[in-house]
Amino acid sequence: MEVRAKKALGQHFLTDQSIAKGIVDALTPGGVRDVLEVGPGMGVLTRYLLEREDINPVMIEIDGESVNYLLSHFPGIEGRLIEADYLKLDTGRLFGDRYRVIGNFPYNISSQIFFKILEDRERIPEVVCMIQKEVADRIAEGPGSKTYGILSVLLQAWYDIDYVMSVGPGAFAPPPKVKSAVIRLRRNDRQTLGCDEKLFKTVVKTSFNQRRKTLRNALKPLVGTVVDPDKAQAIFSDPVFDLRAERLGVEDFVTLTLSLSTN
Repeated sequence: MEVRAKKALGQHFLTDQSIAKGIVDALTPGGVRDVLEVGPGMGVLTRYLLEREDINPVMIEIDGESVNYLLSHFPGIEGRLIEADYLKLDTGRLFGDRYRVIGNFPYNISSQIFFKILEDRERIPEVVCMIQKEVADRIAEGPGSKTYGILSVLLQAWYDIDYVMSVGPGAFAPPPKVKSAVIRLRRNDRQTLGCDEKLFKTVVKTSFNQRRKTLRNALKPLVGTVVDPDKAQAIFSDPVFDLRAERLGVEDFVTLTLSLSTN
């Protein structure tokens, strides 16, 4: 029995065993025991997760065909496999404490997965994942790069990011039309941004949504909603507003958010 890859679910099954083992090995030994695998598919990572004695793996899979395959091929998975949509999962009911995340993320929803991880960042100290290489480059890049963007800033605010390895299309069945990469996120020591986090997120998104514009032009509509018009002119006199979003690091966006705060 084989699982049919479904385009609607963005399924491309990893078949290279050495890469699969490398992904699982990238989970830091001796870390938090509970590990959630997102989208195990045909179990290429699951096999190596079940072999590790230092972790307690749980798998979540939305595809019923994959669930049946996993249950028939991995006897040790019973009681560990949940048929559900990770994006709708209440992880608080699944894990009482902290847990780590691993997976070959479906490329069409990888950004949504990262936003969910950010929402639960205080309970997720580590993430190891395979994603589209273009997205991995974007997340891992620092200020000044053309690929640096919204996810770069939001994830780097809370996680240290390591680029583990690149993976070619031939490692999958069916082969994707894009290159892939494995990255590892480790929670940093930051406990608070020191600014309005909701406004910070809005500032970052607004700045990059018109990344070819200077911050002055990109943020003008936002500033009008959060700052008194008389104060806006003084704020915009700061030379930072002559820059484009890609030039600012996390701390720069924090400072920018503070300058726009009405508190």
